Amino acid sequence: MERTLVMIRHAKSSWANPLQSDFERPLNERGERDAPMMGARLKEQGILPDLIISSTAKRAKSTAKKIAAALDYDHSRIQMQDNLYHCIPSVFEEAIYAVDDKIKTLFIVAHNPGITDFVNQLSGSFKIDNMPTCGVVVAKMNMEEWNQFANATKQVFLFDYPKRQI
Repeated sequence: MERTLVMIRHAKSSWANPLQSDFERPLNERGERDAPMMGARLKEQGILPDLIISSTAKRAKSTAKKIAAALDYDHSRIQMQDNLYHCIPSVFEEAIYAVDDKIKTLFIVAHNPGITDFVNQLSGSFKIDNMPTCGVVVAKMNMEEWNQFANATKQVFLFDYPKRQI
C-alpha cells in the first residue's frame, strides 16, 4: 500500500520580542503569508492530509493550523506532540510508528535542525543543506503499516518552499 509522508518546517517566526521564550515565538508577517500559500501548493498537487501532527511550539502550531485551513482540514484534528519541539530524527520515527494504519497521508510540522537531519535520511539520493522555513519535503513509500517505516524504500518526489519560483 502506498503511503505519503509530508515533512514541513514551521513558517518564518518573529524575533521582535527579545524577552519572549523560543517556544512562544509567533509567526511573523511573512510566516503568516507563507503557510497558507504552501498549503495551497500542496492542495494543487492533490497532497491532502489524513492526519497532521505538530510540535506544540507556538510557531509550529500556527503553521499547522494555517496549512490545515488551506487544505480544508479541521484544525481541531491536529495532534499536538511536545516531543517534536527541537527533536532528533529518531523522535520523528517514533511518532510515525505510532500512527494508525488507516492513515495514508501523514503531515508532520516541526523544527530545524532535526527536520533537516531527518529528511536527509529519507533517501540516499535526496540531500539538502537546510530545510527553509515553511519548506516541504514529500516522500512516498510502499508499506502495509507505519511501523515498517524504517525498512521501507522511500522516494522523495517533492521539495518545495515559499521562495521557490513555480
